[in-house]
Amino acid sequence: MSLSIVHSRAQVGVEAPAVTVEVHLANGLPSLTMVGLPEAAVKESKDRVRSAIINSGLQFPARRITLNLAPADLPKDGGRFDLAIALGILSASVQVPTLTLDDVECLGELALSGAVRAVRGVLPAALAARKAGRTLVVPRANAEEACLASGLKVIAVDHLLEAVAHFNGHTPIEPYASNGLLYASKPYPDLNEVQGQLAAKRALLIAAAGAHNLLFSGPPGTGKTLLASRLPGLLPPLIESEALEVAAIQSVASCVPLSHWPQRPFRQPHHSASGPALVGGGSKPQPGEITLAHHGVLFLDELPEFDRKVLEVLREPLESGHIVISRAKDRVRFPARFQLVAAMNPCPCGYLGEPSGRCTCTPDMVQRYRNKLSGPLLDRIDLHLTVARESTALNPIKAGDDTASASALVAQARERQQQRQGCANAFLDLPGLRQHCALSKADEGWLESACERLTLSLRAAHRLLKVARTLADLEQVDAIGRSHVAEALQYRPSAPS
Repeated sequence: MSLSIVHSRAQVGVEAPAVTVEVHLANGLPSLTMVGLPEAAVKESKDRVRSAIINSGLQFPARRITLNLAPADLPKDGGRFDLAIALGILSASVQVPTLTLDDVECLGELALSGAVRAVRGVLPAALAARKAGRTLVVPRANAEEACLASGLKVIAVDHLLEAVAHFNGHTPIEPYASNGLLYASKPYPDLNEVQGQLAAKRALLIAAAGAHNLLFSGPPGTGKTLLASRLPGLLPPLIESEALEVAAIQSVASCVPLSHWPQRPFRQPHHSASGPALVGGGSKPQPGEITLAHHGVLFLDELPEFDRKVLEVLREPLESGHIVISRAKDRVRFPARFQLVAAMNPCPCGYLGEPSGRCTCTPDMVQRYRNKLSGPLLDRIDLHLTVARESTALNPIKAGDDTASASALVAQARERQQQRQGCANAFLDLPGLRQHCALSKADEGWLESACERLTLSLRAAHRLLKVARTLADLEQVDAIGRSHVAEALQYRPSAPS
């Protein structure tokens, strides 16, 4: 038969849409034509495939070959279609049985020798192949990653000849069995390594318990970065669906090893990062730092040193939990449900309020420094805390002042939230806020007076109620009391700059 069809997967954001590789052999002068909106790397695959087939001792048909990558309106890029194209040509030239390729999807880049090289974005393709009920053929270097999609039959190959022998039935390849290396957990840094800072640890516990955003302000060397790095260890373990989402993003980005994939990510971009680096972008949209921090923590140190325009793009993802990158040819949606932790100095020199009087900044300099952060952005940060300098004396570690004890409290609070409303308190919508964060009439009037004195916006008042709900959950009580609201008020600035 001169027509063959092989299934594969493209990569669009963190999705893996199906691509059908159609190969037709016709009489005429030997040529190879590729259609279906292939980009440069895909067009070059015809030369890689030709050399791989010939150097593998197989016959490259001397006929007029037409390759169609369907659907025609979906852009295709990279070398991920090489293996599917090669098998399609061999099937059309009756060197591989066509029927054996019906329930199979293929991914892999071919070397000129016929060796099969690893490609990016295998995990999203594996999840899609599992949903479609097909077997996935991948390079051996990607096999462990593909096995994260439990229940999927994975065939791992190192060379084109191995795939040909398998589909011809000469040397069948057993489905790949995961060795479990990707499940090795890496210990988080412990909270007891932070000297003192009881108030900051309390704020960190509240942030973890309710998934609230947090801003630390204080002089250099007070432990702001140290505290922020302890937050992932306090958060509950990822459930399987969340872990797969995180691993799929890492697979597409190809910048973070999957050796500890079940853990929550902790991203710390430098303050010189551009807008596309932070939220994603490029001619072919790629995930940015906020997507790489999905289901984890995004830590922005020296917050006022970031370009203001860069920070402003965080406002929508902080509310919606996703970011949409629009280009002339693409419109890609990336998940971005991250927890923001930021740190800043109180003034340009960093020593405002120090008893030693080291600060040399004028009031005008301090105001300009703080004005780098917009009110709407600060409004979206639930907890604001000033971190003071601690004594240099090494205090003994107290019982219950470690990550294990704090994470147990967080787990209990999160369990209450899941049973009550199905999400963390920070993600409550307005109906959920009315239902689960109700106050007594006296406390409502007291809170309204406090918000007027502090000139808090309606958004800030709602976030304050969510923090109060988290404080009540930490105490394992159903009703929000005035003490919870009062403590939540301590974490709000009087008026956004």
